[in-house]
Amino acid sequence: MSKEVELKKTLGLTGVTVNAMALIAPGAFLWLTYQLQAAQVDTSGKSTALDMFSGLVLALIIALLTAISYSKLATKYPNAGTGSSYYFAEHSFMADKRLSKFSRFTKCVVGWFSHLYYWVYPGVMVAMFAVLINYIFGQFGISLSIPVQIVIAVVIAALTGLVAYRGVSGSTVFSIVINVIQITTLVFISVLAIIYRVTNPEHVTFVHKNFSSIVMPHSFTGTLFQATIAILVLVGFESATALAAESKSIKHVSRGVILSLLIQGLIFYMFEYFATNGWLNMSYTIGNKHGMDAAAASGAPIGDMVQNLGNVLLGNSGFIVMILVSLTVALAVFGTTLACMNTGVRITYAMAKDKEMPTVLNALHVKHATPHMAVWIITIISAAIGAFGVISVTNLTAITLLSNIGTFLLYGMTNIIALVAFMKQPKRNILTTVIVPLLGFIANIGMLIAVVALGIIGGGATQAAALIAIIATVVWAVIGIAFILINSKKQDRKIFENKKAALD
Repeated sequence: MSKEVELKKTLGLTGVTVNAMALIAPGAFLWLTYQLQAAQVDTSGKSTALDMFSGLVLALIIALLTAISYSKLATKYPNAGTGSSYYFAEHSFMADKRLSKFSRFTKCVVGWFSHLYYWVYPGVMVAMFAVLINYIFGQFGISLSIPVQIVIAVVIAALTGLVAYRGVSGSTVFSIVINVIQITTLVFISVLAIIYRVTNPEHVTFVHKNFSSIVMPHSFTGTLFQATIAILVLVGFESATALAAESKSIKHVSRGVILSLLIQGLIFYMFEYFATNGWLNMSYTIGNKHGMDAAAASGAPIGDMVQNLGNVLLGNSGFIVMILVSLTVALAVFGTTLACMNTGVRITYAMAKDKEMPTVLNALHVKHATPHMAVWIITIISAAIGAFGVISVTNLTAITLLSNIGTFLLYGMTNIIALVAFMKQPKRNILTTVIVPLLGFIANIGMLIAVVALGIIGGGATQAAALIAIIATVVWAVIGIAFILINSKKQDRKIFENKKAALD
């Protein structure tokens, strides 16, 4: 079946870009991560929350470094198909006679660890979806039990898999709808927050005394620590490169990588964080906590803000507005899950075609031209990970950290691949082919170390979650090594093959 059916080139620049935009999803992540950012402290126990905006700026710079590497690689290797970094790794090393023998090993490592990101991340999202639904029901005085939340996670995983099964064209339409709804909602709420700040209708005392306090760094360590969280809300731009086989032009792919990050990160995230931090005030209370401390203690500080804005500026309609906004967030989380599934199965499909994963995973559906076997397997895995995640905060944190480890490893390795790919290119741009990928590698590995270290230093449940994520990463690495050894023996192939250097 896989030999008779080919992926269809149906995506233009808009299609490629919106699929990547759906994975970044600023509306979803602002709701999901704001509490974590408000609660974050440095190693001395001092709050870093006032540097939320500057941390986002630093994270955006780091993300752009990696995005440039992905964009350049997509242009250099237009025949990457669905392989993305997996394909880039093999062909960049094959092009250098000195490194050629490492090409297979490198692509296997990149492909294998990319699954920690692309196959775990959807599970994280369906778990967060279940938690969000529980929050919405809680507003009506209904508390959903853990078994019910597990069922929700499983159902959402199945529904997402069904959409992915029907093809990327249908997924693109869904992503466009979600992006339009989400962006419209974001702009509306952010404008209300700024109006509240400027008019101060309740005569409150704001956490940030002026607008410059929102955007200017308060400390270097605060900005750095905030960036370790903010970087997590920006990942997903690289998913455009896994759509090369279905895009009408490789230019759409290289441009889509950068555009998705700039639109969602530079424009909408910046606007959101500026507005929400502008609204934050000392009259906002949760228990006996006020202002930023209240945001750290709330289950959904953005939901609280929306209720306040609706009550004050929209005629006591806060509850209704909050429910409507939370539903758009649920849609955004669904779209993010779908976008990541679409990317993940395409990386798997590329590896299976190369016989670096079970060949059953490269089977394409006759009608929908989707790697349907991979879709159903990732759906089952997402359901299982999501079910595990909703059981406790520790579990949810653990699978989030596991996905983050995969993300930073993949981004770091991709920057190294970019260095190798352009190493011998004549008349190369030193800035974009050497300095940018080198800084991108250092930044991503630095973020990886910081995220893991902060988890261990945190103690308690956070420490337990970090240890679970680290152990799972090691187990996955051991499984990968075993699979490569067994698979190589079965195919009578060498792991380190002396291949003739071949330019793409």
